[in-house]
Amino acid sequence: MDPEELLNEHSNEEKKTESPLLSLERDLKIYSESIHEVAIEIMVEGLSAYPIFIAYQHLVKLGELILDRDDLNMDWSINASTLEEFIEKGIIKKELKDRFLKTYKNAHDYMCLFVVVPEGANFVYYPYKKNS
Repeated sequence: MDPEELLNEHSNEEKKTESPLLSLERDLKIYSESIHEVAIEIMVEGLSAYPIFIAYQHLVKLGELILDRDDLNMDWSINASTLEEFIEKGIIKKELKDRFLKTYKNAHDYMCLFVVVPEGANFVYYPYKKNS
């Protein structure tokens, strides 16, 4: 028996095989409007033209907490940050800034997410929910 099975003896099989990105997508559908408001605020206040949001399930010391999974009874927490902080902290190397900017999508239409999972982290662009 695996140690994970001892800790999760009542887990259902579906949950065990579900990609964390599926739960992130569910949360983002709910968080979308709030994240969009923060992105606009970051740009309007002149903090950065390039807002980046960190999505995580375990503690991350980057950016500022805007949506706490525990307070909201969700799977993911979201921190707000900027391209400038990512460069300052060495997550994006200064010499790779231009390459990053070429792939950065319009911040009015897409949220730039730095998704942190136990296996690593990566950038993902997710469209904001359109008001119908």
